[in-house]
Amino acid sequence: MKTIIVTGSAGLIGSESVRFFADKGFRVVGIDNDMRAQFFGKSASTEWNRDLLKNQYGHLYQHYNLDIRDRTEIEKLFKEYSTDINLIIHAAAQPSHEWAAKDPHTDFTVNANGTLNLLEATRQFCPNSVFIFTSTNKVYGDTPNYLPLKELETRWDIEPSHQYNDGIDESMTIDNSKHSLFGASKVAADILVQEYGKYFGLKTASFRGGCLTGPFHSGTQLHGFLAYLMKCTIMGEPYTIFGYKGKQVRDNIHSYDLVNAFYHFYQSPRTGEVYNIGGSRYSHCSMMEAISLCEKIVGKKLQYAYAENNRIGDHVWYVSDVRKFAAHYPEWKYKYNLVKILEEMYSSQVSRL
Repeated sequence: MKTIIVTGSAGLIGSESVRFFADKGFRVVGIDNDMRAQFFGKSASTEWNRDLLKNQYGHLYQHYNLDIRDRTEIEKLFKEYSTDINLIIHAAAQPSHEWAAKDPHTDFTVNANGTLNLLEATRQFCPNSVFIFTSTNKVYGDTPNYLPLKELETRWDIEPSHQYNDGIDESMTIDNSKHSLFGASKVAADILVQEYGKYFGLKTASFRGGCLTGPFHSGTQLHGFLAYLMKCTIMGEPYTIFGYKGKQVRDNIHSYDLVNAFYHFYQSPRTGEVYNIGGSRYSHCSMMEAISLCEKIVGKKLQYAYAENNRIGDHVWYVSDVRKFAAHYPEWKYKYNLVKILEEMYSSQVSRL
């Protein structure tokens, strides 16, 4: 039986990967120790999602409560499955700017050292497998904020004549910018993934995501923009907009569309690749536009406050240019636009109340 290892398997991208590949008949080995609850509190725990996966997939899903920083245990697991491993999807992370600044050692060891442990275990025990890393657009730091942006009624947007009008591509520099400590730890991991491909010849890829979202996201104020926004709208809880007049723009990609991109790469892998991946112009919005959509779907107003200071290193405008990936894998297409994402998110959250 084909075997896939998924780290962060109870989180948004991890659990989508479990479902996607288990439905295709893969045996899925999940690694997740629910550090999200440690990062963001009990309300952000992913235990509910872990239990859903166990119940739904039975013997096809085998869960391990491991810490990716534990090199001994990771190598023990990889040795157990060895060359049966066809694919590793590494989605475990400390994902918050603010949290990283509170505990830089934990942030770096999870994001960077944990990735190194997984790459080295791959090289030792299953060097022919495919290794996919869920990276982030934060590797570009705040460089996007120096693009020529103009203020419109509900959003910031780039000058139409600019080379990045269709989105930011992989040519943007990652140097000489403020990344946040989270961004720095993800840069380290991203470069490691590239290097294990280019230096050792492993089949690796870093997918630099925009906003990753979907119905299985345990959104909190510090992470999970759309999921947390929808939750606050449904529950009538207060929401805070941080800076930029609420006109900051993000592209949003559904977890299914991202994991489907992983699947296309797995079927025809390359070595040490980098892809910007997100909703692109197909699925993007400003904060104010997202609020309006949530209010329309839920049928009531969001109670929100505005804080003048933006989050450190936050982007004013970020839209991913996915044309490189689409050129390499032309059969990959989006399934979800922004409205479909939010409608599904609404139904999912209401069903769990």
